[in-house]
Amino acid sequence: MRMGRFFCLVLLMTAAACAWVPGQAATQPGDPGVAQLGPGFSSGTADVNGTALHYVRGGSGPAIVLLHGFPQSWYEFRKVMPKLAAGFTVVAVDLRGVGDSAPAATGYDAANLARDVHELVGKLGLQQPYIFGHDIGGMVAYAYARRFPEAARGVMILDAAFPGLDPWDELVGGPAYWHVRFHQTDLPERLVTGRQAAYFRYFLGPGTFSDADVAQFAAAYRDPDHLSAAFDTYRAFPANAEFFGGESHEIAVPLVIGSGERDAFAQYVPRIAAAMRAHGCANLQIEMVPNSAHYVADEQPDYLAGLIERYASRPRPL
Repeated sequence: MRMGRFFCLVLLMTAAACAWVPGQAATQPGDPGVAQLGPGFSSGTADVNGTALHYVRGGSGPAIVLLHGFPQSWYEFRKVMPKLAAGFTVVAVDLRGVGDSAPAATGYDAANLARDVHELVGKLGLQQPYIFGHDIGGMVAYAYARRFPEAARGVMILDAAFPGLDPWDELVGGPAYWHVRFHQTDLPERLVTGRQAAYFRYFLGPGTFSDADVAQFAAAYRDPDHLSAAFDTYRAFPANAEFFGGESHEIAVPLVIGSGERDAFAQYVPRIAAAMRAHGCANLQIEMVPNSAHYVADEQPDYLAGLIERYASRPRPL
């Protein structure tokens, strides 16, 4: 009997020791993709802005935060993170509703997603991180620069344009971006649920992504709530247009805008940059990734890691 009571006590103490305290960052066994990164990386979650965000962290030094696009997750950066971790603390985030981040009924506009990330930065104790965003993550990164310009060392945005700024209306009218309007209707969940891997394979070509890669991304949108989170991000574009179009005050945070040289975005980058400058982005540079189309982190991971390192190593001008 005493041994039984002792065993129960040990179980209770172990459970208490492992319990996650809401509002604090907590490590977790989490995503099997983390093992691919090698030693020194961990997976965790944190309560932020009324939801829970999942992140993968490794390395030490000045902080870099990586924000993924559609139809991807933190795993987009699996080839880049080990290279950056040699000199930086690198944190890749699953945006709201993606992967092991909790889905929510609302809150998918870029300004609110930026607040998610900003609160996560605080929870993790990161000091003035460098923010990198790709695709949808690029919209979030730009919103971060707008809402929290003093909280970032700099911001780099690749393969993204911004609702409310030129040349958004022209861009989304092109055939390469048919999915933008489709994702804003009520059809995607009906047609894609249960077919995530097949749908994502349309975007993620076999020359760059293995079947295992596509399966990893499909798992990040594995159920109706996670899948709706992806499409709700697109449905929030009208709110994004109102936010971005209304932000015209000058900000001094160093910004980089660009794309893969072969991406459909490439022809629009000079106009995107001009619109950003006209809306107060006083410290903006253009960078293009050679021999790459849209998925720069997979197509040119060495070049991308070097590009991020070059800018993230610079101290922010006073």
